[in-house]
Amino acid sequence: MGIPAWIWFVIAAVALVAGLGLLAADRAKEGSRNRERMRWAQLRGWQFVEEDERLPQQWSGGAIGYFGADAAVNVVAGSTFTSDGRRPVFIFDIESEGQIPAVVVAVRCNKKHRIPIEMWLSSVPFQRADMPEMLGPIGSRYAFADDADGARVVITQELVDAADQLGGDVGVAWLENEWVLASVVPTAGPSRLERLLRDLGEIADIVDPFDEDYDAGRHQASAPIPGGNPPTPAAGTPVQQPPADPPGSPS
Repeated sequence: MGIPAWIWFVIAAVALVAGLGLLAADRAKEGSRNRERMRWAQLRGWQFVEEDERLPQQWSGGAIGYFGADAAVNVVAGSTFTSDGRRPVFIFDIESEGQIPAVVVAVRCNKKHRIPIEMWLSSVPFQRADMPEMLGPIGSRYAFADDADGARVVITQELVDAADQLGGDVGVAWLENEWVLASVVPTAGPSRLERLLRDLGEIADIVDPFDEDYDAGRHQASAPIPGGNPPTPAAGTPVQQPPADPPGSPS
């Protein structure tokens, strides 16, 4: 005896409702992340844009190379104080095939890193097609670089200790171009991102200590937008240059 057609109809209807429910939940989650990131940017006096397709194109390593990035969404651009001075920063979600696999935090250095270096947690599946050469374990992470001798000069014990402090939710930290970057789980909120900014600022100070003849004009008050022109701000969102942090405020 065959299954009545109406049963198949009910099964299809239930599946459709379940799918729509999951889609609505995903959109609600994304909307909540968008609003939270926007409020955080406004409180810090930083810039916020909903999407920038050009931003991820200036990097190819770390989480960008692993996940791929169709665009950066929920983008915050500003600057933060480190012990060596003020540094520009970016915070953005990676969008890859319609999903958000990670949040990237980037702190800009004054000089370009000669050796791109990746530092992956041993507990994450970090392999990809164009992976740099593995150098071996450094603390709780594995180091990767195509120039082993040059990388070993950069990877001091101070850097290893600072990388160990990043936390188990930071899959990878890496040095590329003029930036120190790290990826954290997509559920990370503003307070977690603030802590990660401080930790990356410490790493930036280790690998790029400011010199006395540092050209202050090279460091802008906010992170430069790739391509030369700032992205269009989200509707209703004020875009302003970040003011200097008041004394005693968190960096």
